[in-house]
Parts: sequence; structure tokens; C-alpha cells
Amino acid sequence: MNVFYLIILGIPLLSLAYWIWAHWRLRRLGAGAGWHFGVAATMILLVAGYAWVILSRPGLIPPTHPWIYALVLVWALILLPFLAVPMMGGWTILTATKAITRKLVGDDPEVKPPPPPSAPSISRREMIGRTAVALPVIATFGLTAVSIPQKTRFRIRHLAVPVPDLPAALDGIRIAHLSDTHVGKFTRGRVLDQLAEETNRLQADLVLLTGDLIDNSLNDLPDALDMIGRMNPGSGLFTVEGNHDLFEGAEAFASGVRECGIALLRDQSSIIRVRGRPVQIMGTSWHRRGDSIAGLVDRVADQRDPDAFPILLAHHPHAFDRAAERGIPLTLAGHTHGGQIMLTPEIGPGPLMFKYWTGLYQKNAGRQSLVVSNGAGNWFPLRTAAPAEIVHITLHKA
Repeated sequence: MNVFYLIILGIPLLSLAYWIWAHWRLRRLGAGAGWHFGVAATMILLVAGYAWVILSRPGLIPPTHPWIYALVLVWALILLPFLAVPMMGGWTILTATKAITRKLVGDDPEVKPPPPPSAPSISRREMIGRTAVALPVIATFGLTAVSIPQKTRFRIRHLAVPVPDLPAALDGIRIAHLSDTHVGKFTRGRVLDQLAEETNRLQADLVLLTGDLIDNSLNDLPDALDMIGRMNPGSGLFTVEGNHDLFEGAEAFASGVRECGIALLRDQSSIIRVRGRPVQIMGTSWHRRGDSIAGLVDRVADQRDPDAFPILLAHHPHAFDRAAERGIPLTLAGHTHGGQIMLTPEIGPGPLMFKYWTGLYQKNAGRQSLVVSNGAGNWFPLRTAAPAEIVHITLHKA
């Protein structure tokens, strides 16, 4: 069976397993009806919400409310695999180890009499045990409450990038780099106005976007294009496609963007003049495989004008390896979300999943540079140590 379908089925089955395990453990710990009801109600909400999310993706039912969507994502992608399942597995191993040890040494397990009905209070140990069992449920609501305000938060990240081969006329050129806005469930409304306003406040020479303009639905494309349409670049605005942009069709997405007069580069390039000098913006189409990404970079690098300063836009940051080999001085990328949920800026999913995941990277004594954006929006409501951002790049001649 396809791994994707195993995951789709595994989440509700593991949720049911946790519910059964938690019910049994709480009963052994003497927990009252309130504990059982809280866990049961949450599991019903999460499994029903999960089904709602799955069925709404192909349009079979209306979209879920963002709060429900956030609860389901936090549970399914964080608390279930990284807390609930390890708790159940650890408890099973511990219990089995104790049983085997008792059998080997010949000791009978101590049988404790049930507490009298009139027991005045529970012990501290019992309370800790009940709380530990219910911790995945408690943490799901807690993390969701923390995550919701993050939908409208982003920073302006200023990066000075030295470029040895930068033409003198372009010394000090400013670029507003936006990526992964994911216009949709979590990035919509007022935050789109704020992204346009803050971009304009930077007074950049170029506004360059590196994919995942929308989260998944083409129904959100008009809002995304309206946001872009309110941006005022000094010399030009360009974008490339990301993987999320293509969920409902690459051609439909491309047509929608271009009909609004926005320059979408799909293995293409365009030359404009910035501060009187020719600048060539190159853009690759989406691909996740390294060898295919290299081929796409080659396709646009072959279009290079030797009289123009080139800038490559690619959604996947691993395009930088071939771009550096082809001598392209500046590559902009996104896709990684900065690792999204990092323990520290250097430890977490970012470096585990990507060679380049956030900020500035350089090769060949600084002659080739890559800037990876954390993304300005959210497909997932929770971020830690990887804030959403607009990257304000200033190029200097090294």
C-alpha cells in the first residue's frame, strides 16, 4: 500500500489506540468521570476533525474552521507521533520488562487492595499519573492556543550580502524577498494587507517571490494576486511556482497569475534595467529531486546574458549547488519554512531535511550566494525558532 495512504489511515487508528490506552490507564489510576470524558470528547473532536479535513481537500464537504484545522494538525503532526505514541510504547515496554523480571526471579506482583469508597483524596502520585496520561490532550489545546496568534506575525529580516562581481552601479541595490505566503486557511485577511504594506515600506528596487503563493486551493489565488498587485517595486516584480501552487493544476495556476500581469518565470528569464544596469531574473519550475533541479537550473543558466547581472529564483534551495557551479552570483529560495518547528535556530527539522534551510549561504569565496527565506505565511499554524519573515536584502560589492 502507498505510504501516503498508510499515514492517512494510521492517524485515526493510532488516535483510537491512544484513547483506549488512556481510558484503561485512567481507570487503573482511579480517575473520575471527568478525566474519561475529557479524553473521550477530545478524541472524538480530533478524529471527526481529521475526517473533515481529509474530505474537504477534494471539495466533498465545506472547508473546516481554522481552529479545528489547527487542532488536527498539531495533534496529527506533533503530539500523536512524538508524545502519545512514544508514551504508549514506553509504558508497554516498561510493563513487559517488569512482568518478565518478576517471572524470572519468581516474585509475584504486589496486589494492592482497592481504595475504600470513602477515600478523602487522591495521592500526589496518582494525580501526576493521570496528568501524564492526559498530557497529549492537554498539550494539543495548549499548542493550538499558542499557534493561532502566529498567523498574523512576521518579521522584517535585513541581510547584507557581499557580492564580489557586483557591478558598481548596483552597489546598494535592495531586494524584498517573499516566499511561502501560503494564502489560504492561515494566511488571509488583514495579514495580506500588512505584507503588502511592509514590502512597500522597504522601497526595494526589486520584489522577488520564490513560490508557494497559495496554500493549495486556486480559490485563494485572487486574494494572493490582489496582495501582490498592491506591491510597488522600484524596477520589477517576479515570481516562480512552488509545490503548493500546483495542487490544483500547474497550467491553471500559471494562467491565473499571468492574466493579472504578474511575471511568472517557469524555466524562463527576463532582463530589466535597475539603476541603469541590465539585471537578468531567472526562474525555475518546481521539482523536488536533486538531479531534476540541476537540469532546470541548467535550462535557465543556458539563457544567461553575459552583459546582465543574473539572479536565480528557485523554490527549492538545493538549486544553489548547480547555480554555484554555473557561476550565478545570487540565488533566492524558500520551501523550508526555516525548519518550522526548531528547538534552536540551528537544531531541528531544518538541517535534518535540507542542506540549506534559512538565511545566507555562500560558496567559492563568497562569489556565489544563496538566501533562503523562512516564508512570510503559514501552511502549519505553529512556529518555533523559525519566524515568518520578509527578507530585505541589500547587495554590496565585496
